[in-house]
Amino acid sequence: MKSVTEFSNFILSQGLKSKTALAAEGKTPEEIQASLGEKFKFEAEKLTYFVNALEVAGQNMENLNRVRVVSLAEGESAPAKATKVEEMHYFAEFFVKHTAAPTDNKGKGRQGGGKGGGGGKESPWGLSPEQKAAKKGAGAGKPKQA
Repeated sequence: MKSVTEFSNFILSQGLKSKTALAAEGKTPEEIQASLGEKFKFEAEKLTYFVNALEVAGQNMENLNRVRVVSLAEGESAPAKATKVEEMHYFAEFFVKHTAAPTDNKGKGRQGGGKGGGGGKESPWGLSPEQKAAKKGAGAGKPKQA
């Protein structure tokens, strides 16, 4: 698989807005393609790839990262979700949403509920001045009686 070119989400979203506006004005597909070429400074094959990538991106813009234009050598298979237009394959790549891992610390590390009486520190650098004063107790400022 050989990557020919790619178009980022930013360029594709701008292109879709321009294309929608031009279509609303009643422009023909050829006029729309020419206007997009002038606006984004694309010519010949690159302009054709861009217009086809807009079609692919228009199907699902949510979390879209980029659209790659790839050509395949003989015997190679296309990526699973690639769209073939003429001789090229257009492959939309999306951002992956990561979910936060559960924060169950039982029995793991120093903070967990393992053996020993160490836990309870809120900071890895020791107690704060407020925590030290609270630990000494309320009678920290009183003189000792003999």
